[in-house]
Amino acid sequence: MTTNTVKLLDVVALTVDLPEYNLWRGQVGTVVETLASGGAFEVEFSDRDGRTYESVGLRPEQILVLRFEPASPEATSKVVAV
Repeated sequence: MTTNTVKLLDVVALTVDLPEYNLWRGQVGTVVETLASGGAFEVEFSDRDGRTYESVGLRPEQILVLRFEPASPEATSKVVAV
């Protein structure tokens, strides 16, 4: 897994299953709040009509920032063993 720089309004995907919230690895949400000085993030999951069905606080290692454009050559990522 690569280390992300997570920012407000980033689109992210879950990297883990969260059955207690009926959320599964790969589901896509939006970062709506930074918590614990960047140690966690509130991620909102919405349906196709924009209705929120779950909002959960997640740690950075539980999410992957999705990129819609090619990464800059200056961008570096580190591999983190989980």
